[in-house]
Amino acid sequence: METDKIYHVSNSSIEGMNIFDSEEDYSKIIEAIRYFSHGESLPKLSQFSSSKKVEKFGFPKALKKITKKDRKLVEILSYLILPSEFHLVLKQKKKGGISKFMSDVSNSYSRYYNNRYDRRGPLWVGRFRRELIKEEDLKKRIEEIHNLPVKSALVSSPGEWLCSSYGEYSNPETVTDPICKKE
Repeated sequence: METDKIYHVSNSSIEGMNIFDSEEDYSKIIEAIRYFSHGESLPKLSQFSSSKKVEKFGFPKALKKITKKDRKLVEILSYLILPSEFHLVLKQKKKGGISKFMSDVSNSYSRYYNNRYDRRGPLWVGRFRRELIKEEDLKKRIEEIHNLPVKSALVSSPGEWLCSSYGEYSNPETVTDPICKKE
């Protein structure tokens, strides 16, 4: 994958198993996505999450205090978490950034999920899928991703699905700690 190119990346659970079942599950994957986009050489997510900085400032602000902009692996342009899969639109900022980011997110969530639900073994179908997105197709692809919960008959409109970046695009003034960087 090339640096400064945009990719749609996704992964799904083995056998289509629902792995995002609760508000806590959705929060954990979003926390991992936000955290691991910020670079290499970060403390373990579990250590950071329980740190005094997070306690004092909250997760997003504490994360900004420990990271440097030039260390970002990826920029997150869009996200969607469904019960058995997730979709991200990412711009790679460092060579190998998407691969490192996806490995960290997938492994972190797998550890959390297996511990929480007292299970063992792999959680994901494989490494991850990726597709290069041309600049002129970016807006359309983000709309398609935001519409997946409607297409899957989970909700009747994209705004009803809370675990996506739809709100960051449709009502940016209401989002206090956005995850996405708009192109």
